[in-house]
Amino acid sequence: MASLNVSSILVVLFLTCGAVMATKENDQIVKENNCETKMGLPCVLEAFTSIFNAGSISKKCCGELVVFGNVCHSALVKRTLENPLFKDLNLADIIAKSIQTWNNCLELIDSPSQST
Repeated sequence: MASLNVSSILVVLFLTCGAVMATKENDQIVKENNCETKMGLPCVLEAFTSIFNAGSISKKCCGELVVFGNVCHSALVKRTLENPLFKDLNLADIIAKSIQTWNNCLELIDSPSQST
């Protein structure tokens, strides 16, 4: 339950505070691509749990993530990491987990024989 609360806080911070702390580049990417409206909150929570905690992401949410697009995925992760609340995280590890989550979703979506 504690990890769910932490994940919920991450999602809220991601959706609200991230815009204030964003660099112009990431903020511009997010705005130009309407990134904040492309993915449902339950799947945002799953994706961020898989990146910032030791969670997993379902095939359904992987499908949303792939439609969301790598540009939006990367920009929002980077924008979230710019928030001072995340200053103690190892950026290289988070970026690596972000890439791993993206690649895992691509494989899962491209593999129709697997069901989740």
